[in-house]
Amino acid sequence: MPVVQQLIGQEKDLGGGFKVRRLLPAARRRSVGPFVFFDHFGPVTEHPQDQHDVRPHPHIGLATVTYLFEGAMMHRDSLGSVQRIEPGAINWMTAGRGIVHSERKPDELRGSEFTNHGLQLWVALPEALEETEPSFQHTPADAIPEVSFGPARVRVLVGEAFGQRSPVVPASPTVYLDVSVPGGGEFDLPALAPELAVYPVAGEVTIDGEPLAPHQMLVLEPGRDARVSARPDARFVVVGGETVGPRFMYWNFVSSRKERILEASDEWAAQRFPSVPGDDVEFIPLPPTRFTPPEPMS
Repeated sequence: MPVVQQLIGQEKDLGGGFKVRRLLPAARRRSVGPFVFFDHFGPVTEHPQDQHDVRPHPHIGLATVTYLFEGAMMHRDSLGSVQRIEPGAINWMTAGRGIVHSERKPDELRGSEFTNHGLQLWVALPEALEETEPSFQHTPADAIPEVSFGPARVRVLVGEAFGQRSPVVPASPTVYLDVSVPGGGEFDLPALAPELAVYPVAGEVTIDGEPLAPHQMLVLEPGRDARVSARPDARFVVVGGETVGPRFMYWNFVSSRKERILEASDEWAAQRFPSVPGDDVEFIPLPPTRFTPPEPMS
């Protein structure tokens, strides 16, 4: 089987009982291509009384990539961006030298029950772009290219595959695909990038005939194609690209320099980051355990 590593997600409570499965970073592997963070949340039923809003918090040195399968959330950031995030769209927020954002339940859904289900990923920025100007790029669902490849339906969320190129502009060579395969169908996945991983979102899959458990990340052997089979219907994502090199990571900060993370921590503790217009009453404080520089992640 062309799998070099199998990662089991760890459950994390982000507050208020909102739980995610975190695949990256892991003790056994810190990144796949430029992806240094991988959270899968839901499917979870949101109730009117649930308090799952993510209050304003900062980032540096990375880009967040938000993708929903179901539900909705409201993004606001310190650039003044206000964007409702809905299923099928890609929202790419470049933190660069520093940005603050919040993710909350849309006002019109606060009295309703609905299902939230999606992925929140981070990519580390190339060293030359770590201090770039922050920005926010929203690409609606109908702008994402989709192609049938055999029985599979492939949405090219980021990067290029199967003759399709996503309009999302990444900071480095990046692959991010959303693939659906009907039960009994097969999907031949070529070696699209130096590092690739498969993560089943729903259903069961096999890779070259070997069954794989749901909600585990499977890192593929570099340069080798893989055959992914569904049993029954299955949906999975493919992530990867070129690695950007080792990185330090603490809380919401990623950098090639430990001094930069210490600086950003002091800036947030002193509230010297820009605020989010219309959402500046509360914020997530710096964790009580301060950054102790370890070896950078690679």
